[in-house]
Amino acid sequence: MTAPASPPPSRLALSGAAGAPPDVSIIIPHFNMPGALQRCLESVAGQAFAGTAEIIVVDNGSRTPLDDVRAAWPDVIFLAEPTPGPGPARNTGVAAARAPVLAFIDADCRAGAGWLAAAVAGVRAGGARGVVGGDVRIDFVDPARLTPLEAYEAVFAYRQRMYIEKQNFSGTGNLAMTRQVYDEVGGFAGIGVAEDRDWGQRATAAGYRITYVDAMRAFHPARQDFASLKVKWQRHVSHDFAHLLARAGERGGRLRWQALRVAMLLSIPVDGLRLLVSPRLNGLANRLRGIGILARIRWFRAVEMGRVARGEAQDAGTIWQGGA
Repeated sequence: MTAPASPPPSRLALSGAAGAPPDVSIIIPHFNMPGALQRCLESVAGQAFAGTAEIIVVDNGSRTPLDDVRAAWPDVIFLAEPTPGPGPARNTGVAAARAPVLAFIDADCRAGAGWLAAAVAGVRAGGARGVVGGDVRIDFVDPARLTPLEAYEAVFAYRQRMYIEKQNFSGTGNLAMTRQVYDEVGGFAGIGVAEDRDWGQRATAAGYRITYVDAMRAFHPARQDFASLKVKWQRHVSHDFAHLLARAGERGGRLRWQALRVAMLLSIPVDGLRLLVSPRLNGLANRLRGIGILARIRWFRAVEMGRVARGEAQDAGTIWQGGA
């Protein structure tokens, strides 16, 4: 997709590199999706915010050039990070950031109305120790008739409140914090681990509490086909297995892994009922489409868990570099 010759009118006051430090630095890692990045930048630049901001895009070794996007957004800072993974790209963005508040959004996300104001207000409410994560919703193409993948992912793809309040991490595609928090916790890990969970749990261990902010809402498109959903879960299963072995040891970890495989299959009818009553969906037809994907992907995940345990699956870095 070719970017337009010039961006739409911006409501966000962007601070130039030579001016006074902005109130917030918005950091966007990017990999091989210039069209999505263009839409992300439009949504961020259109934010109503009573302050100044800088937008930093960090390309992570894309094969698709960003020349058109760069030309369309002369006030955006574009950097490059060759080390694979969104974590290293975010770290490069932070190194160049000048603001006391850091806000992260992914290139394939669209910031909802009020996203930036809610993020900064949430961080400031926590003082120097402020760190917040927001809601992530699926960006429906046609809300009246969802694709099966949209219906499934609307309920199960991004359960941010649960991640934050029960598992002590936020997806890094919708996260904000003070610069002090980042400096004390340290940067995001590379592609070999789930960097969002790793960072969140390190922050929790250091005494920080991540707060969920519902109004800090971003929208992410559903995956286009079942193959891309499988690739996502190949990466997550690889991360989860390594994390479990590191925490529980070889023998104990493998025993728990087999129990989790069984639980994965047993979860299909339970979560099928959850999908049927979820307020995030409308209409029986949309709910039934989602249940079909739920059953297929849970079966695939159980099979993949067996492959990972036997050493037959690709590692997470190889999966990511293949375009996942």
